[in-house]
Amino acid sequence: MSKEELKMGLKTFGRMGVDWEERVNFDRLRRERLTRATAELAQSDLGGVLCFDMNNIRYLTATQIGTWGYDKLIRFALLPQGDLPILWDFGSAARHHQLYCPWMADRSRAGLSTFRGSIAPEAGRPQDVAQKIKVELEQRGLLGQPLGVDIAEPPVLFALQDAGIKVVDGQQLMQRARMIKTQDEITLLNQACGMVDAAYDELYGAMKPGIRENDCVAVVADSLYRQGSEFVEGVNAISGERCSPHPHNFSDRALRPGDPAYFDVLHSFNGYRTCYYRTFAIGSASRALVDAYKRCRDYLDQAIALVKPGATTAEVTQVFPKAEEFGFPNEEAAFALQLGHGVGLSIWEKPVCSRLVSLDHPEVIQENMVFALETFWPASDGWSAARIEEQLVVTKDGAEIITRFPAEELLIAGKRYYTAGGELPTTRETQSNLNSNGPAPGARQKLSAN
Repeated sequence: MSKEELKMGLKTFGRMGVDWEERVNFDRLRRERLTRATAELAQSDLGGVLCFDMNNIRYLTATQIGTWGYDKLIRFALLPQGDLPILWDFGSAARHHQLYCPWMADRSRAGLSTFRGSIAPEAGRPQDVAQKIKVELEQRGLLGQPLGVDIAEPPVLFALQDAGIKVVDGQQLMQRARMIKTQDEITLLNQACGMVDAAYDELYGAMKPGIRENDCVAVVADSLYRQGSEFVEGVNAISGERCSPHPHNFSDRALRPGDPAYFDVLHSFNGYRTCYYRTFAIGSASRALVDAYKRCRDYLDQAIALVKPGATTAEVTQVFPKAEEFGFPNEEAAFALQLGHGVGLSIWEKPVCSRLVSLDHPEVIQENMVFALETFWPASDGWSAARIEEQLVVTKDGAEIITRFPAEELLIAGKRYYTAGGELPTTRETQSNLNSNGPAPGARQKLSAN
């Protein structure tokens, strides 16, 4: 490989398949993901891992059903020691996988759990799940070994135990397997972020006084689905006095001149997620918001500069401000405002960078991890705030940012205004008395003179 190739950043491919360029190799993606999970299982003392988490199921089996199923816990997959995964899926989906997912073949079977508790307990669905798992473990001589389970409904957990199966935590095994991303996973994560780049550009052009937070969510969702998003998991849209404290949602509040507005876009492309904040000001920005943005950006840049293989999450976390510095009594109360978290098939994966846990329980940062770093800072006016987030890939030399919509400085969105003296300044105090330090020197005298 030449020096020029070594210096090249991550490639941004088109999203369709072609015969003249290797882009995402989905056969390799499926194979390498399963290899990682199998290797983690082989190093453990578990007889297998049973997954109800949709993202873990996709990682093991490369199958999916509609996003309506994410919180239902109806489908499940078993990865036994030394063997291939078996999937029990909802209704005709199992038959579909047999026809269209040849890598699963006869290991895609019909089965379901409790239908989120709506099926009468007397029907015995938890016991049926436990019996299916017990049979597979017995056939392989694994029944006496612990079974890792990622998440489960209590009736299913109890049924597994009643069947003589020792249940232990399996989520950590899957988190370790998913922590280091393959070449194709990184490509898909990069593509997913590129789609949000475009959505933010559309949103920037659409924002003006009167547009509501829910309208902004619609702009983003429409852009992403038109680009081929599989699932717009959520869009936080927060503006004006709702910015501090951060509510983590959106409302029908209308944007007003001088408002801060920040957004988080979480969507999935071929399963791979984004977590991607940006902050704007509408028409103009107060000095308080500009100062908050600079401080928010500075904390983020300091953290990014420390990311490299061999560094720890404690080192990165050290540069985050303490909770008490921005108005919270302790780190639990301020959790997620200054944060790092892995991103892959879900938006919360290893590693985590937080003052709540990372200083005492650090993890080593490794090449080909993909994670997001996000910071928050409340403005001195008591109601506006800045929120910025970058997603990055850990390379052998440091970090490569894959969230490319501009965020080095606070962007002013919305219609430009003109006064008799020319263009209205973009940095100014709004009319709110909460955002003003009083009239500019000489202003009162000038009014009196007139």
